[in-house]
Amino acid sequence: MLRYLAPLVLLIAAPAGAQETQIAPPASATPPAEVAPPAAVTPPAEVAPPAVVAPPAPVAAPAPKFATVRVTLTTTLGPIVLELEKQRAPITTANFLRYIAEKRYDGTDFYRATKIQPGYGLIQGGTANFPKRALPGIAHEPTSKTGLTHADGTISMARTKPGTATGDFFITIGALTSLDADPAKPGDNLGFAAFGHVVEGMDVVRRILEAPISTTKGTGALKGQMLADPVKIVTARRG
Repeated sequence: MLRYLAPLVLLIAAPAGAQETQIAPPASATPPAEVAPPAAVTPPAEVAPPAVVAPPAPVAAPAPKFATVRVTLTTTLGPIVLELEKQRAPITTANFLRYIAEKRYDGTDFYRATKIQPGYGLIQGGTANFPKRALPGIAHEPTSKTGLTHADGTISMARTKPGTATGDFFITIGALTSLDADPAKPGDNLGFAAFGHVVEGMDVVRRILEAPISTTKGTGALKGQMLADPVKIVTARRG
């Protein structure tokens, strides 16, 4: 029985001189690399609210345009073109146009120059030296009614009492608003009837203002205001 067991033992015993093979333990597994945490997400920038757009400024209404008519006084010093207010001063304008239509101003003159200060005052012309050319007086249209004023280059009617204006007129050089109606003043506070303005020829008007003054003509307040040589109005025509 032992004969059969011994070889079996030999078969499983390690052979002589053999060295035991050491089985190395398995290599340690490299731990996985640390994964960086995801980068913080930047929140989106705040969107600015849209700018408040101011509403457009209201467009100013255009100034009302009143009906006018142009006339030209041709003088020996050159033409003076006037724009007359036939809508705002209808009575006075119609009177002036009648003088023109009937050629009552042809051959008359500018005879007065009132110089309040250098380059400032008024000149006056019309039918004073031709009394037969004058028509009856007209109703007075004060500036408080027409809305006009005696600004630089205004044409206005000469008068004594209200309602006596006929064919004599004056043109201002510089603003003379003291000639406007003023209800706050005592007595005759109706001023003079402005009815148009110069649109061309103010250089002629200024030359008349600077013309030589007579030392003998005129009486009372007009002394020293009458031209030595009146400036003739050759023709007066519409347009």
